[in-house]
Amino acid sequence: MKSRVIGVAGSLAIMAVSLVVGNGFSLGAAPPQEIRLQSLASPAMANSGEPQLTVSSRGVLMSWVEREGPTALLKFAERTSTGWTPTRTAASGDNWFVNWADVPSVMRMANGTLAAHWLQKSGSSTYAYDVRLAQSKDDGKTWSSSFLPHHDGTQTEHGFASLFQMPEAGLGLVWLDGRAMAEKGGAMSVRYAAFDDKGKQVADAPVDLRVCECCPTTAAVTADGVIAAFRNRTEDEIRDIYVSRLDGGTWTEPKAVHNDGWKISGCPVNGPALSARGRDVVIAWFTGVVAPGQVFVAFSKDAGRTFGDPIRVDDEASLGRVDVELMPDGSALATWMEQGSGSSAFRVRRIQPAGTRGAATTVAEVSSARTSGYPRVARAGDELVFAWTEVVAAKPGARAETRVVTSIGR
Repeated sequence: MKSRVIGVAGSLAIMAVSLVVGNGFSLGAAPPQEIRLQSLASPAMANSGEPQLTVSSRGVLMSWVEREGPTALLKFAERTSTGWTPTRTAASGDNWFVNWADVPSVMRMANGTLAAHWLQKSGSSTYAYDVRLAQSKDDGKTWSSSFLPHHDGTQTEHGFASLFQMPEAGLGLVWLDGRAMAEKGGAMSVRYAAFDDKGKQVADAPVDLRVCECCPTTAAVTADGVIAAFRNRTEDEIRDIYVSRLDGGTWTEPKAVHNDGWKISGCPVNGPALSARGRDVVIAWFTGVVAPGQVFVAFSKDAGRTFGDPIRVDDEASLGRVDVELMPDGSALATWMEQGSGSSAFRVRRIQPAGTRGAATTVAEVSSARTSGYPRVARAGDELVFAWTEVVAAKPGARAETRVVTSIGR
């Protein structure tokens, strides 16, 4: 694999913050004059990281990885109207592939079933690992035996999975699949699998046969079906963001959201983010065409068949690691890591489809190191929840600590 560098997270902790809007403002109205960020105690403990957020009718579900010696544990809690539910463990193991960008997840489906995925080593080489899945019918008290969405049997990379609710019922996912890389000259691909509501696998198909080797995937469900996004890779090493839609059981020909023309010989480990509501879709992505990097969003009114012109998100320069949430009024709330002079910050800004940008708000100062991972945002009702990994400088007895984020003007 060409120019791939991925670090293993050290002593980390996850932070979560609820965004509360005042002055009579509701999330469906015009952009506010002020966003007030309130502290929210994280359900994660020390030696944790790799946060992920998913949303169901019950609220925001946060999952993360905690470490106990050589053992990694995938834990989760749901934020409901009464606060975080008790923390539960979905899976654990001492043979996992634990990584700052390729993170596990837990998702609640429409029928109440919980689905979890994590990465488990399949061989001795660094990037030989599989996507493992499991389900729970009793709110995470017990879990099924783990199973695979892929059946090629190669000791190659299978990861960067994005889980989603199938429109018909059941579980779907896309992931990066390295089976073709077992042969000289083979390329990384994006593949898709689906399971019915009884857990039987009903689909296994390619989406794109040549993509970037280690940029996270993303997927969302529109009124017209599933849309997936990923970083494509041409023969000329152009690595721009592409989308494909699941149309009548078949994935459409992948096409670029925008022809950035970013030519890079190695994977930047910087994937896109999608959010959808009905036929409205918004996508956020990072590109390094103008060094050191910039973040953009683009809107679609036709379920991702076409996208409007890119709108720049960052102010000075960006490390990327984006997330995005479509708001009820059709605007988007985008997050990214801003790269300033000697510092970096997890920031958020609201953007209208016509291109109007609200002022950027800093959620937290964060390390620019890869161990700080991918910050996250998710919306449930009138609340936005942010999660990120905070890294503390190494010193004897050091631990990651929480930070209170109070009122921040826009």
